[in-house]
This record gives sequence, structure tokens and C-alpha cells, in this order.
Amino acid sequence: MLLAIDVGNTNAKFALFEGAALLARWRIATDDRRTADEYMVWLDQLLRIEGYDRAQVDAVIISTVVPRALHNLQLLAVKYFGVDALVAGREPVTWGIALKVDEPRSVGADRAVNAIAAQAVEPGKDKLVISFGTATTLDYSGPDGAYLGGIIAPGVNLSLEALVAAAAKLPRIAIEAPATPSVIGRTTESQMLIGVYWGYVSMMEGLIGRMKSEIGKPLTVIATGGLATLFQEQAHLFDRIEPDLTLNGLMHLYNQRNQTI
Repeated sequence: MLLAIDVGNTNAKFALFEGAALLARWRIATDDRRTADEYMVWLDQLLRIEGYDRAQVDAVIISTVVPRALHNLQLLAVKYFGVDALVAGREPVTWGIALKVDEPRSVGADRAVNAIAAQAVEPGKDKLVISFGTATTLDYSGPDGAYLGGIIAPGVNLSLEALVAAAAKLPRIAIEAPATPSVIGRTTESQMLIGVYWGYVSMMEGLIGRMKSEIGKPLTVIATGGLATLFQEQAHLFDRIEPDLTLNGLMHLYNQRNQTI
């Protein structure tokens, strides 16, 4: 079995695969100080709850945008699973797709992995992957899967946190879809929610529209990331929502490597 690990700025996601089948997934807050032993205590319990044993894991692949977290995850693989972890984007795990941008080395591992997964689900099409995480990223890839560039914007929660931090009298609220489509709030909380939620929808509409206009061809829009489901009612924005796109991309990357060795 393959253990795929995707470390983002806010959360680290772990998934267990058998071939192309995703068997189980778990999430933990990202902490670059967390040791291999701490990971294993947490992960071992979750594996057992799902009916699996760590002895069944014979491969580990990691994608991370938090470099300091990598060492302890590599140690986790060696110490508790008896394997050397593969690291996405590092030899011998090259991307397998072209990164046609001015600075290929600066492309985040998660964004390249998303492009790989998008090619697997929508081959032969121009694709836009929108990932709702700490930052919201919009990544364009071509019919052959090549990564062609994109956009980075503040994430939904980051925008809300900045608003609360900068305005002393504004309360902390949980981000959710407003109860009604009205954009006239009657309370401070509802006005904040409208501003963040509908403001974000408007930003997505604008950015997607501008990108489609610039590309000048049909574009398949795929949403992913922890907050993607927040916007699932806005069906006009996306062609499909794939919550596990990055984890599936790691699985495809691992399987592609195995097929070439």
C-alpha cells in the first residue's frame, strides 16, 4: 500500500492507496516541529480504526510546501515503515509534465501535483485548477498536461483573519455560505459574512472570466482544497469539485514512476 502525504501551510493530509483506489484519508494541523514519533502515534491509531496495519504500507510519497516539515516525515517513513520516502519533484520522482513558466523551480509542489491529477481526470483539455487553501491558487494547464502558469490570491480564511486583526471591534466569525442570497446585511456578523463570501464569489467569477477570455478556448474548471465545498452551491463557477485532487496526484505520480522503472 502507498501512503501519500501532502503538507500544506495549514494542514497536512495523509491518504492510503491500494493501486489507484483511495482507501482512507486523514488530516492534521501542519506543525514543522512535530516529530516522526508523534506522527506515528497519531497515524497508527487511525490506521487501526480503519482496519489497516502499518506493516501493510510499503511505499511513501511526500509533497510539501513547508520545507522544515520534510525531515521528520522522511524519518517517519524510514523508522516506522522501513522505506525511503519519495519526494515529489526531486529525483528520482520527476514531474512527468512540462512546467512552462519563467521560474519552474518556484512552482509549489502541490500546484504541480494538482496539474498531474487534473490531466488524469480531464486529459486532452485545457484545465484550470482552483485550490482553496491558505492561499487560493488558480493554475492553468494545457491539453498535454503542461503547467502554463496561474494566479495566487489570499485564501478565504486568511482574508477573514486579516479583517478581524485590523479592525478591533469586528468579531471572529466562522466562514460559511450565507443563509440567503441577499447582499444587504442587517448585523455586523452577516455583513462580514456577505463581504467575505460574496466578495470571494465575485473574485472567482472575475478571475475565471478573464482567464477564459485570455486563453480563448474552452476551459474545464476543477475546484479542490479544504474550502472548495464552501462554494459548491455556486455551480456556475466549476465543472467539477475534486476534494482529493492533490492526494490523487501523488498517487498518479508514484504509479507513473513505477511504470517507468
